Amino acid sequence: MKDRIRVGIVGLKAERGWANVAHIPALRALSDDIEVVGVANTNQASAEAAVRALGLGRAYDSVESLVASPDIDVVVVTVKVPHHLDLVTKVLEGGKNVYCEWPLGNGLAEAEQLAALAKRKQAVAVVGTQAVVSPEVQFARDLVADGFVGEVRSTTYVGSGFTWGDDVDAGDVYAMDSKNGATLLSVIGGHAFSAVQRVLGPVSKVNGLLSQRRQTVRLVETGEAIPMKTPDQVIVAAEFHSGAPMALQLRGGLPCATRLMWEISGSERDLRISAKVEEIPVINISPLRVEVGKRGERGFSEIEVPSSYYFGLDDAPAARNVAGIYRLMISDISRGTRDAPSFDDAVGLHRILDAVELSSSTGARQLIG
Repeated sequence: MKDRIRVGIVGLKAERGWANVAHIPALRALSDDIEVVGVANTNQASAEAAVRALGLGRAYDSVESLVASPDIDVVVVTVKVPHHLDLVTKVLEGGKNVYCEWPLGNGLAEAEQLAALAKRKQAVAVVGTQAVVSPEVQFARDLVADGFVGEVRSTTYVGSGFTWGDDVDAGDVYAMDSKNGATLLSVIGGHAFSAVQRVLGPVSKVNGLLSQRRQTVRLVETGEAIPMKTPDQVIVAAEFHSGAPMALQLRGGLPCATRLMWEISGSERDLRISAKVEEIPVINISPLRVEVGKRGERGFSEIEVPSSYYFGLDDAPAARNVAGIYRLMISDISRGTRDAPSFDDAVGLHRILDAVELSSSTGARQLIG
C-alpha cells in the first residue's frame, strides 16, 4: 500500500460534535489515502475517550505534543472559533499542514494573520467551506458557465440558521454572543457566499443590514432563558463583478416557510436550488435539489445531476462534502496542486462579511477590495 497521509485531529469528542459526525466518516471513506493517527483535546482523558470510542490511533496529552510528533502530516482543527487563531498558529509554526473549519478566524484580522503565516511556512492550509465541493453546486456552476441559463440577470438567496432560533444546545451557547465569531452572518453567511461566488463569480459591492429580533433564547437541556447578543436576521444587497445583482436574506431558526432557496435568473432559463433534507437547510451540508424553469413558461422541473459529480457518502449528508474537501487536500499534498479552498480564499470571504458588518453600522455601500 502506498504511504497514506497521517492526520491528527484537535477537538474530536467521543459522543458528539462536528468532527465525530462529519470528519470521521469522511476520513474512513478515504482510508486508502489518509488515516487518523492521533487526537488531542483540552485534556488527555478526553482524547483517550475519543480514541477508545472510535477506534483511532493514539491520544496525545496536548496540542503541542501532537504538532511536534513526526507521525503527523496534517492537523485538523475542529474546535470553536475563538480558539482557531491560537491552535492554527501552533500547527503552522510546528511545520505541519492544516485543515481548519470555517470561519477561519474570529474576524478578518485573525484570518489575514493566519493566511500570511501559512504563506510564510509554505503549508497546505485548507479551510472547510464545504459548499464549494457540493456536487449540486458544481453542477450549477457548469450549467451557468456553459450558457445554459443565458446571461445571468440576478440571483436571490434565502437561507436559515437553526442555531440562532428560539432554542440552543449547550454546545452552541457561545454562538449567542457576536464577540465569539460564530454568528449567523459568519457561519451561514460565509458558506452561502462561498457557494454563490463558486457559481456566479466574485462579489464586488455590498449593502448590509443586521438586525437582532430575539433578546433571549431557551437552553434545550434545561429550559433556561439565556441572553442573545448577536443578530438573528441578515439582509444583503450585493453586486457581482459581472454587474448582476443579488438579494440575500438569512433568518435565525427554522421558519415554517422557506428554509433554503437559491434562484438564479437568466435570460433563457432560471435555476432553483433547495435542500432535499429540510431539517438540514444549509448549503454546505445538505444534498440539494436542482430545478430549471424555461423563460416564458411557468413552474420548475427537477434536473438529475449526473453521477460523475458525486464521490460517495450520499447517505451521510454531514460527511459528504467534508470528504470532498479532503479529496482536494490529499491531491494538494501528494501532487502539488492547489485546488482545495485555501486560507487566502477564506480571507476573501471574511472581507465580504466584514464589509457587510461595516455597511450595516454605517449605512453606506462597501466595495470589496
